[in-house]
Amino acid sequence: MDRASNAYAKVPEITVAFWAIKIAATTLGETGGDAVSMSMDLGYLVSSFIFGAVFIVAVFAQIKAQRFNAPLYWTTIIATTTVGTTLADFADRSLGIGYAGGSAHLLALLLVSLVVWRRVMGSVSVAAIRSPKAEMFYWVTILFSQTLGTALGDWVADTVGLGYSGAAGIFGGLLLLLTIATYATRVSRTMLFWCAFILTRPLGAVVGDFLDKPVAHGGLAMSRYGASIGLFTFIVVCMLMFKQRPARAPH
Repeated sequence: MDRASNAYAKVPEITVAFWAIKIAATTLGETGGDAVSMSMDLGYLVSSFIFGAVFIVAVFAQIKAQRFNAPLYWTTIIATTTVGTTLADFADRSLGIGYAGGSAHLLALLLVSLVVWRRVMGSVSVAAIRSPKAEMFYWVTILFSQTLGTALGDWVADTVGLGYSGAAGIFGGLLLLLTIATYATRVSRTMLFWCAFILTRPLGAVVGDFLDKPVAHGGLAMSRYGASIGLFTFIVVCMLMFKQRPARAPH
């Protein structure tokens, strides 16, 4: 690939390591978001402003970057998942929209984002993200998906009553089916990618809750700070062990 074709390849190639880091990052978003909003007692709204500011700065830096930078990319992903956690909790709990209502509204916003992106840019494929405009659509869509994941995870675990482990089994099972579909069918790889990307967030949300919620509520009662540090360490180790390359241009 020549330098010109690689100029805007600032998102990673989709590999097993990508998905491992993505799930850890979404879980970190849950424990980290709860650590600031609950353990530090700043509340959902103030925490959303804090994480929202971090998200804006990270996206600006990501778009301004000249080439793919793995630490910057994953910092931005973590920023979307932490602000997604506190925004969803603020809407669902503080505003009283509820998990089902919040999930429905966020799903609608996510679908609109994907449709508009497709109409404007011609493709929502990760490999086609090679301009600042495409990156903006990418990060807005990811923010909606991360926020949806929090509400959806809480809805399945709490409202439906499956608990954290049951909800994790549901979302993990759906991801397994998507994996099988990737290798055994001709379904659009772009569609399968976005389905998997969206589902990793509620999986991370319920796993994060399982780690830090009280034993009486079905959790392990781990420290939110300790769980967040452990997840962050795992992400750093994966980044060091598995070198990530930018997504290759479609042929």
